[in-house]
Amino acid sequence: MDEETFDDAAEDSAVGAAQRVFHALSSAPRRKILAYLSASGLTAGEIAERFSMSKPAVSQHLSILETAGLIRREKQGQFVHYSLIENNLVNTLNGFVQEVCPVGRPIKKESQARARTKE
Repeated sequence: MDEETFDDAAEDSAVGAAQRVFHALSSAPRRKILAYLSASGLTAGEIAERFSMSKPAVSQHLSILETAGLIRREKQGQFVHYSLIENNLVNTLNGFVQEVCPVGRPIKKESQARARTKE
C-alpha cells in the first residue's frame, strides 16, 4: 500500500469515526443517556426507566452510543451495566455542554447525587 493510499484510508477511518460520534450526539435521548451516565454507571433497565419509550428502542440508542465509542457495557450476572468511556474528548465536550444546557444540567445533577449515594 503506498503512502497516499494509506493516508486516504486513515482519513476515511477518522471521518467514519467522526460521523458515528456526530450521529450518536444528534439524538436528544442519546444525549440524555450520556448525561445520566455522567457520574455513575447504570444498568440497561435503570436507563430504560427514565424514558417513555420501549426497552428495544433504548437498547438501540445504547448500541449507537457504544458503536460511536462513547459508552461501554459490561455484563455482570444477569444485568448489563453501561458507563461512559473516560478520557474521551467527545465525552469531555459533552460534559461541558451539559453544564450550560438547561435540559442536561438537572439530569447531570441527578446522576451526581445518585453516585454519591452509591459510595
